Amino acid sequence: MIRVGTSGFHYADWYGVFYPPGLDRQEMLSFYARHFDLVELDFTFYQMPVARTLAAMAARTPSGFLFSLKLHRELTHRHDLTGSELDRLAGEFREALTPLREAGKLACILAQFPWSFRPSPESTEFLAVLREALAGLPLVIEFRAAEWVREETFSFLRHFDLGFCAVDEPRLPGLFPPIVRATTELGYVRFHGRNAAKWWQHTKSGERYDYLYSDAELAEWVPRLRELERQTSSTLVLMNNCHAGHAVRNALRLRAMLAENP
Repeated sequence: MIRVGTSGFHYADWYGVFYPPGLDRQEMLSFYARHFDLVELDFTFYQMPVARTLAAMAARTPSGFLFSLKLHRELTHRHDLTGSELDRLAGEFREALTPLREAGKLACILAQFPWSFRPSPESTEFLAVLREALAGLPLVIEFRAAEWVREETFSFLRHFDLGFCAVDEPRLPGLFPPIVRATTELGYVRFHGRNAAKWWQHTKSGERYDYLYSDAELAEWVPRLRELERQTSSTLVLMNNCHAGHAVRNALRLRAMLAENP
C-alpha cells in the first residue's frame, strides 16, 4: 500500500489552490482529510505536542486516516543531551501521542537530522540511545549529509528497527542523493523540491521548498515507489514543497500516476 500526503496542511497560501476561499481555518484538516488519508505534522518539530491537541486533530479525521509526526528538534538537533534529559523529552513526546495511538492513527515518528549530523561513533550511539528512549514506536530516520550513504548505515538501521527516509532534493554536493531502501516494514519518502538556487542561499527557510515538480520528474519515482512497496507493508510519501500549494498539487498528481501504473 502506498499513501500520499503532504507535510503540513495549515497554509494560508493554499486558499484558492486547494482550500475554497473563505473556508474557516478550523475546518482545514477536515477538508484535507476528504482528499488525503495521510499527513505529516511539521509543528511538532518546533513545539512539543500535547495530547489534547492531537486528540482534537484525530477527532476531525475519519477512520483509517494516519498522522506522521516530526520529532521535536531538541531530540534531533541537540546532540549534547544527557541521558536523563533525553529520556524526559522523549517521554513527553511519547505521552502526547497517546490519543493517536489509541485511535489507530499514528503512522510513525520522523526524526529529521541536520546536514551537520555526520557519521561517527558518537552519532550512531546517539541514534541507538534515541531508539531505546522511543522503544515500541515506529521511528524513521532522515539524513541530510551524503556521507551516510554506506552499507553500514542501512545495516545499522535494520539492526535497531529504524526506518529509512528516502528523499528527493536538489542534486547538490554533500546532500543526500535519491536512494530508496527498505530497512523496516515501513517505507518513507519525502519530496523537498529541487530548488538548488535557494537551498543554501535564502532569506526565509521556506524559500528552499518553493518548487513545483513536473510530470516527468514525478514519473521518475513511480517505479522506485513500486519497488519500495514490494519490500514493505506500507509506504508513505510526503510532499514537503509546500510553498503556494505546490505540495498538494504534486501529491494529487503523483497519486494519479500511481493509480495509472498499478
